[in-house]
Amino acid sequence: MTIAKPGLYANIHAKQERIAHGSKEHMRTPSEPGAPTPEAFEKSRKLPKSKKKPK
Repeated sequence: MTIAKPGLYANIHAKQERIAHGSKEHMRTPSEPGAPTPEAFEKSRKLPKSKKKPK
């Protein structure tokens, strides 16, 4: 069984939380290298949600 990595939105919210607590980080602007591309947002939006197994 493999454990999925947190998604794009989970990473963004985690970083916003760290910034709010004074981590001295900053969010990248769309033109900076390493910033999420519009394609990355589309891909993360289109992924299916995990299905829970019935008990």
